[in-house]
Amino acid sequence: MTGTDGVPAFPTSLGTSTADEIRLLGEDLSADLMGKVGFGELAFWLVALRRPTPSETRVFEAVLVALADHGFTPTAIAARLTYLSAPDSLQGAIAAGLLGGGSRFLGVTEDCGGYLRDVLDRQEGPLPGDDAGWDALALAAVTRTREAGQYVPGLGHPVHKTRDPRTPVLIGIAEEEGLRGPHLRLFEAIGRVHEQVLGRRLPLNGAGVCGAALADLGLPVELLRGFALLARAAGLLGQIAEERRRPIGMDAYLTVDRNAVYTAPSADSGPDPSR
Repeated sequence: MTGTDGVPAFPTSLGTSTADEIRLLGEDLSADLMGKVGFGELAFWLVALRRPTPSETRVFEAVLVALADHGFTPTAIAARLTYLSAPDSLQGAIAAGLLGGGSRFLGVTEDCGGYLRDVLDRQEGPLPGDDAGWDALALAAVTRTREAGQYVPGLGHPVHKTRDPRTPVLIGIAEEEGLRGPHLRLFEAIGRVHEQVLGRRLPLNGAGVCGAALADLGLPVELLRGFALLARAAGLLGQIAEERRRPIGMDAYLTVDRNAVYTAPSADSGPDPSR
C-alpha cells in the first residue's frame, strides 16, 4: 500500500517500533505488557487480536501444558538426534522436532477441530440441547466418515489404549470456566457412540480434545496446529536441555545402526526405482 505522501505503507495490527518505543497489539510493550501479561495470554491475543478473559486464558494454557511433551515421541527423538548430529544448531534441532507435527502426532489437534467444525456447519437448524441430540449428531457423522473410508480424528492413541488422562481433565476445566461449547460436546458424543459404528471402543485422545477446546474458544481451526507446535516447542527445548545433561541420542542411533540387518528385496517389494 502507499501512504498519502507516496511512501509505501504496510499495515499491521501486531508490532511496530521506533527508535524509542516498541508497540505490540496497540499497547506499549515495556510499559503495558512486560510483567503484566503471561506468555500464553499473549499468544492467544496475537492470533485472536483480542485479549482473552481469565477463563479463556486458563483453558488455553491448559491446552499448551497438555501438548508440551509426551516422552520419547518421534518429535522428541528427531530433535535429540538432530542435536546429536549438529550441536551447533539448536534451532535446527527444534525445527526438526516441529516438522514432525502431522496427522499422527500434534497435527490431530487441528484435524479434530476442523472435523468437528465441519460437522457443526452441516447441521441444519439449532444445535442439540441434550446428550441424546448430540449422540444422534455424532452417530451420523461417524457413520458418514466410516462409509467414506476415513478416520475420525481424535479417536485412539498409541500409548493410552483405554483412556487418555488429559481428556477428562481438560473437559472439566472447560466446564468449570463455562467454556464447554459445541465442539467439546460433539467430541464427547463421538466418544460415546463411535463403538456402534466401528465395532470397538477407542479413547478420545488429548490432541483431539485440545482441538475441540481451542475451537470452542473461537480460535481459527486452520491455525490450531500452530498452537500445538507452540506448546511442543517448549517441550523440545526441554528435551534438548536434557540431552545435554543426560544424552541418549548416541545410544539411540547406535542401537538402531548396530542392529540393522540386510534383507534381500522380496518379489512384493515394488518396482526397482533405478529402472
